[in-house]
Amino acid sequence: MLRKLHEHTGRGENGFSLIELLVVILIIGVLAAIALPAFLGQRSKGQDSSAKSAARNLVSSMESYYVTGKTYVGAASDNDITSSGVFGTGDGEASIADATANGYMVIGRSASGNRFTIEKTSSGTARTCTTTKSGACPSNGKW
Repeated sequence: MLRKLHEHTGRGENGFSLIELLVVILIIGVLAAIALPAFLGQRSKGQDSSAKSAARNLVSSMESYYVTGKTYVGAASDNDITSSGVFGTGDGEASIADATANGYMVIGRSASGNRFTIEKTSSGTARTCTTTKSGACPSNGKW
């Protein structure tokens, strides 16, 4: 066995054949095709988590505003809220869509295109998202 191996190397047969190289390239292509969608899904989940966090932090600021004024009206112009670092309309930021005396609607925006809404009304608090089964938005649209 070793003699045959030595004979092959002695005849100048070194390197890989074209078939072997094509098989390796095919395997790498299949692995890349499997890994790329998984990576992109994790990326959108991370972007969605940033938007959710911004919405929750803005809700905390809204509740602090309510403690001092007993209303949510005017919270969008309060200096503590606008300088909170999460207030805005860009990706990874949250804004106040509606504010009444007893409730509000906060929308967090994700770079993936999802919108995460926290709405407080007299009947309770609801959390919804726009693009179901995408990123960190479950199929029922509630988070």
